[in-house]
Amino acid sequence: MTHLDKEDFRRGVYDVVRSIPYGRATSYGAIAKAIGYPNMSRLVGRVMGECNSTISGIPAHRVVNSQGVLSAKEAFGNSNEMQKLLEEEGVNIINDRIINWKKVFWDPTEELTIE
Repeated sequence: MTHLDKEDFRRGVYDVVRSIPYGRATSYGAIAKAIGYPNMSRLVGRVMGECNSTISGIPAHRVVNSQGVLSAKEAFGNSNEMQKLLEEEGVNIINDRIINWKKVFWDPTEELTIE
């Protein structure tokens, strides 16, 4: 993709996020890279901020920053909701950071399979 079509971008972000496996997480930057816009991680963050995982079916709680930090937890209303959702999937978190980030990290550029 060379020209940024906002709807295509949003659709691409949501497609990747829907593919994140249960108990895993990825970063804004990894999603941006996977959809062909490696320098657009902030825009991925904005798109994620527009959705609510409980309403849209998008597991937005599985998207964190590149260090495994729950940087957008305020987008979930209750500041502990994002952590609660991840912990229900078996992800361990201390001080808003995913423990064993390298193990939990799902890289869509390597692991995404498109059907």
